[in-house]
Amino acid sequence: MIDKFPLESENLRRIPKGFGWDDHRLLRNGYLRHCSTDALALYLVLICAADGQGLSFYGDGLVCTLLGWSRGRLDAARQCLITNRLIAYEAPLYQVLEVPDEICEVRQ
Repeated sequence: MIDKFPLESENLRRIPKGFGWDDHRLLRNGYLRHCSTDALALYLVLICAADGQGLSFYGDGLVCTLLGWSRGRLDAARQCLITNRLIAYEAPLYQVLEVPDEICEVRQ
C-alpha cells in the first residue's frame, strides 16, 4: 500500500462556498475516453457555472470567449456531451445531467 501525504501541506485545497463537484462515474464508467477533450473542457465550464440543479445560462459567445473557440468547435463539443447524455441543451439553457450508469456506445 502506498502512503499518501500532502506534497504541499501549506497549500491544502479548501472547499470554497461556491464549490461544485464532478461524479467519479465520469472516470470509472469510461466517459473520459468516450468524450473528446473539447467536450470535457466544455463540461468543466458547465459544471463550474451550473447551479444546484445543473442549470447554466452561459451563452455561446461567453463560452467561446472563455475557451478561445470558434462556434463550430463549441457545437461539436456540445453534441458530444449530448450524445453521451451528460448534458441537455435548449438555447440558451444548458443542464448538466445525472451521469448515466451505462455509457452510450456512440463514440465522438
